Amino acid sequence: MAKYEKWLTPDGLVRIGGWARDGLTDEQIAHNMGISRSTLNAWKKRFSDISDTIGKSKDVVDRQVENALLKRAMGTTTTDKMYRMVHKDDDVLDMERRRFSNAWKLKHPEASKKEIDDAAIAGVKEYKRIQQTENIHEFPPDVNAAIFWLRNRKPKAYRDQSFQQLNEAQTDKAKAEARISSHKANELEGVGHVNPLLEALAKGAQQLVPKEEEDDANTTK
Repeated sequence: MAKYEKWLTPDGLVRIGGWARDGLTDEQIAHNMGISRSTLNAWKKRFSDISDTIGKSKDVVDRQVENALLKRAMGTTTTDKMYRMVHKDDDVLDMERRRFSNAWKLKHPEASKKEIDDAAIAGVKEYKRIQQTENIHEFPPDVNAAIFWLRNRKPKAYRDQSFQQLNEAQTDKAKAEARISSHKANELEGVGHVNPLLEALAKGAQQLVPKEEEDDANTTK
């Protein structure tokens, strides 16, 4: 039997899907399968069952992570309940087992009394679970999760404003310096000296840089 055949069986695909849902990478999945990453890639192209299983299983995990992140960003409420086991009243237990015995007897008319009684004992437990407490936990919106979500979902609207302003200032400075350099070259070629107005423009371009950038430069020195 070829090595890939066991991974095309229902059991093999279940194992592959489980690894993908656990968050393993393709390289880790290949390692678990006892093959190389390149071999797994070749099998994914050749056998749609393997590629579909990995793709769908990973998508499930991605959706779960997205939902968890969204809940953290918006805030959520969770509820946990605690139970305890209590013994049923003898009268209640006897009544439930009689009902079970009658129903079981109709389905098994040839059964002996002992078989019916044993079935009732196995089918109706002596203990029942009752809720003891219920705790509700409120989780407020998480600012960091909200920022991460918005920056990735709407990067143009929610990217860092200071970074954006610094980029714009640096761009304006570069454009101004390029224009000044061009005018200087033209002046030198034409009359052999630089127009004083251009010198003033050059000094003004230096002022386009935000104070934060100047401080960083001084710190570096």
